[in-house]
Amino acid sequence: MSKYPEIDNKRARLYSIKDRFSKVQLDFLGKPVSADASMQDWWDALPDILIAKDLKALIADIVDSRKRQKPVILMMGAHVIKVGLSPILIDLMDQGIITALAMNGAGIIHDTELSMFGMTSEDVASNLFDGSFGMVKETGDFINGAIDAGVKEKLGLGETIGKALVEAKAKNLDISLLGQAYLKDVPVTVHVGIGTDIIHQQPSTDGAAIGELSYRDFKILAQHITGLDNGGVVLNVGSAVVLPEVFLKALTVARNLGDPCKKFTTANFDMIQHYRPRVNVVTRPTMGGGQGYTFTGHHEIMIPLLAAGIKMGMKI
Repeated sequence: MSKYPEIDNKRARLYSIKDRFSKVQLDFLGKPVSADASMQDWWDALPDILIAKDLKALIADIVDSRKRQKPVILMMGAHVIKVGLSPILIDLMDQGIITALAMNGAGIIHDTELSMFGMTSEDVASNLFDGSFGMVKETGDFINGAIDAGVKEKLGLGETIGKALVEAKAKNLDISLLGQAYLKDVPVTVHVGIGTDIIHQQPSTDGAAIGELSYRDFKILAQHITGLDNGGVVLNVGSAVVLPEVFLKALTVARNLGDPCKKFTTANFDMIQHYRPRVNVVTRPTMGGGQGYTFTGHHEIMIPLLAAGIKMGMKI
């Protein structure tokens, strides 16, 4: 027999499961679907719990926001373009769901290359070795040339590149986020960190021009954010630093100038969750009212799923 005393759990007080709150109920369970099931059947069969429940709640907020003419702002990293999601986002613009886009400087590079040349995303490792990384002439000349024109016209950076792609009659304009947004009057703002993009390496770069246009885009985004009061949604997809930081500052400016911007919804989609999206998108902006959501998964799966759910929700 052990020399150490043991607790007498025979004296423990028990109670009935009928009196206990349980977080999982039969109604929450998922349902199997047949091989010929529709997307709506599959969607309705998802378990009504945890992230599946959150995704449906986010979609309901997006649908409600657009029905009430509140903004739905999509902020995104350039990887979203590289994994083939531009046509899906363009469709959401066509449906009147996305009211503004915000991206980093790499976004305009990948969008331009796909639109003009049908290809993008070089082999960084091999090209870095011989100093040729980022030195493609056509990309730099087109974007930097457009920026020079944008300064004269006092445009934002997103509007500048979209306009240039339309006027150049880009071969693949139908899949250009910037070009299609320009044609549909959906504002695209581009938020650049000088030295972060390949076009900054090239002789045609004018840092002052980039700064002027990108700063104008910051103010355009802040103006769009003023509509985020008692409704509206901000989505951050794949931007770990730049867009969460820009959003927090733009939101501050909007509130400082008298727009409450409270009680709206935010969500972060990424493959790995990072500090800035969590605090600057999901938690801090929704303090005092509103709701923030976090979704972890690959963009090429999660965003088509989100888009399909929105389109089904708009039919209800």
